[in-house]
Amino acid sequence: MYVLVTYDVATATPEGQKRLRHVAKACLDFGQRVQNSVFEMKVDPAQWEECKDRLLRIVQLEQDSLRFYYLGAKWQRRVEHHGAKASYDVEGPLIV
Repeated sequence: MYVLVTYDVATATPEGQKRLRHVAKACLDFGQRVQNSVFEMKVDPAQWEECKDRLLRIVQLEQDSLRFYYLGAKWQRRVEHHGAKASYDVEGPLIV
């Protein structure tokens, strides 16, 4: 499955800044950052449940927000990119 994750974390306090770092780290463990608070993830259902659970445990829903966009199997037709920072190929080789 292909999921786009966006978030907005209140960072007025040191705790909020810590939550922001933890949300970004959790997203990086499952996907690729494409904008400051936007990640693309190609995950299987078990990975997605783990990621979603982890994110929901980090944020404080009274102050922060998460949005999940489920793009489906034909996601390539639903993503269009313009501007700087060329998009990466999620299907391409991963070099570590």
